Amino acid sequence: MHNASCLCGAVGIDVDAAEMAPNACHCSMCRKQSGHYWASVDVPKTALTIHGAENVAWYQASEKVRRGFCKTCGSFLFFDALFQDWTAIAYLPMTRATITTLPMDCPKTASDQPFRSLAAAGAK
Repeated sequence: MHNASCLCGAVGIDVDAAEMAPNACHCSMCRKQSGHYWASVDVPKTALTIHGAENVAWYQASEKVRRGFCKTCGSFLFFDALFQDWTAIAYLPMTRATITTLPMDCPKTASDQPFRSLAAAGAK
């Protein structure tokens, strides 16, 4: 079981799935929403439980995708692919530390340095 939450705690997320591989999206919408690329994990909708769902606001970003964020603190939490059996959830609010490295292999990225999670960099 994996857990995550928004900054203020009004929205909690439980994921009943094995270790999840992260991904990082560099599309213009994700960059505008997050201020950079958006690190997330794709979770089967059947494995996802949202606590405080009444505190999630949904923005219909396109015909196929809606984005969810906390109404109170504004944390960007969900990328919901409407016609798929998965929802992407933000990777970094997971409540336990990770040692994940996200390779930055986008040809538009100026640096070939990998993204390192705070835990991998020694942060507590």
